[in-house]
Amino acid sequence: MSLLDQINSPADLKPLSFAELANLAAEIRERLIEVCAVNGGHVGASLGVVELTLALHYCFDSPTDRIVWDVSHQAYAHKLLTGRRDAFATLRQAGGLSGFTCRTESPHDPFGAGHAGTSVSAALGFAAARDIKGEHHKTIAVIGDGALTAGLAFEALNHGGGLAKELIVVLNDNEFSIAPNVGALSAYLSRHLAGDTYQALRAFVERLLNRLPGVGEPMLRAARSVEDSLKQAILPGMLFEELGFAYIGPIKGHDIKALIEAFGRAAKLHRPVLVHCATQKGKGYPFAEKDPAKWHGLGPYDVATGKPRTGTGAATPPPTYMRVFGDTLIELAERDPRIVAITAAMESGTGLTEFARRFPDRFFDVGIAEQHAATFAAALAADGLRPVAAIYSTFLQRAFDQLIHDVALQRLGVTFAIDRAGLVGEDGPTHHGVFDLAYLRPIPNFVVMAPKDEQELRHMLATCLTLDTPAAVRYPRGAGLGVPLDGAPELLEVGKGEWLRTGNDVTLLALGTMVAPALAAAGLLARDGIDAQVVNLRFAKPLDHEIILAAAATTGRLVTLEEGQLAGGVGSAVAELLADTQHTGVALLRLGLPDQFTSHGARAQLLAAAGLDADSIAHRIATFVRAGTTWAVERR
Repeated sequence: MSLLDQINSPADLKPLSFAELANLAAEIRERLIEVCAVNGGHVGASLGVVELTLALHYCFDSPTDRIVWDVSHQAYAHKLLTGRRDAFATLRQAGGLSGFTCRTESPHDPFGAGHAGTSVSAALGFAAARDIKGEHHKTIAVIGDGALTAGLAFEALNHGGGLAKELIVVLNDNEFSIAPNVGALSAYLSRHLAGDTYQALRAFVERLLNRLPGVGEPMLRAARSVEDSLKQAILPGMLFEELGFAYIGPIKGHDIKALIEAFGRAAKLHRPVLVHCATQKGKGYPFAEKDPAKWHGLGPYDVATGKPRTGTGAATPPPTYMRVFGDTLIELAERDPRIVAITAAMESGTGLTEFARRFPDRFFDVGIAEQHAATFAAALAADGLRPVAAIYSTFLQRAFDQLIHDVALQRLGVTFAIDRAGLVGEDGPTHHGVFDLAYLRPIPNFVVMAPKDEQELRHMLATCLTLDTPAAVRYPRGAGLGVPLDGAPELLEVGKGEWLRTGNDVTLLALGTMVAPALAAAGLLARDGIDAQVVNLRFAKPLDHEIILAAAATTGRLVTLEEGQLAGGVGSAVAELLADTQHTGVALLRLGLPDQFTSHGARAQLLAAAGLDADSIAHRIATFVRAGTTWAVERR
């Protein structure tokens, strides 16, 4: 029996020797690589924290001690060690384990996550609750160097240092290799290198060396080189010390003994402390070590070759919406030097890598800082540029105030390219982009649109860049429909939909990704003797009142279809229009996502479960038409 098969809870780690822990780390990596090869997942980050995870569970007593993982896509080893080993093969599958921490999945997951920068705030909250209740357990936040760029993380560090609660923050830094820890010398010199005495002495030595003819300047250059190297080695903790945290590190993040010793020291300090661990993304799997960006998150792959798995003889899929967006933006930027692109730490994930290479002075990666991205873009627009902010729908939620206060209120021409709109699949509820229609619709001055296919995405992007108002175009994850990408992008008339199919019994008003299944459903309904017409709405705001009211007059029955929450979405907008124009006799059925969080699984499975595949749509519309009801909202 392997060591891993003997670990049923973190308590089973306590008797193990350092050598056994090292062997267990190798077994965990093997299991991670095997399962992710089948299910896909966040491979690189999880491989990089195996020893760190083992050391945490060796030193602390989860779930009594609260371990909070930031983002939590790196928590696969944590799941294996906390009673979920036998279910690990179901990772990211419908009905299986989540790819992130989840409070309902295990008591060892005290706080759910998926977005960056939340862990320190949550851990500090647990620490405050502990003290109010008179308890004595530890609270630990594990946060990566990337997530540390989120403003929320610094807000929490600032508050945590001020509260002086007993709190441990583990900084998982996978951006560089480190020299051996210099311990107390590092802390001592970190404080003194920035002090007045050191600075005065430094100035005196510079003046003295400058007065030495011939040798002064070379000696000064050498001294500065030594100083810079010394600072780089011993100063990383200064920021955290100033925020009120004791600093331990940097620690070699794959040395289990060093990690255990560091966490042991941190546990004895009884104050805010930050333990800085340097790790390597993809550790233990050469393909992931070589290309950590590619192996951050990916689909199934061949373990032996590291290449993506494809079906035997599978045809080349159409380009993704993300790629079409990136290519089109380059095409437009070549003709308009005012176009600039902005992303929040997702250059490759939003299709902007080639744009960044072609136009380095017109590309800005602001880090995990969506709020800043929106306001930064607003100022670019205020000064005459044409900014395009490419941000995932789920992450744009973080910039809601900026969308209103800094962009829309000032009527600034910022284009928001909202990627991963709708259901994203295996990453689940923290990453589904299902709220953007509802939170953008109420904002004055915004134009909101969604393409039926990748060619229409090109047209919509070009249209956005002609507007002097804020505009958003939402598009899904994954491949397009394979339509021809012919000619230059065309400009669309704002607020105008298009008739795609005529009929007399019912009208399907579809937005974006729902157009294709609406057309397919209309074909199925025709076999059942129901004559359905289909409208591509194109615009969620402003709505095409003319086409909707004409459809109402023609069929008397309207069905709205959207890949987003029903509450506040396009169906709500149509209902408002009918009420405002006293068309209360028109029958309306709204199809979309119900008032609940959608779980994880393959996108096609999730759409079918929500009744948004062609077969389900046809069945629900047939029932609606035959019922002869006036108003209908189907909820599941």
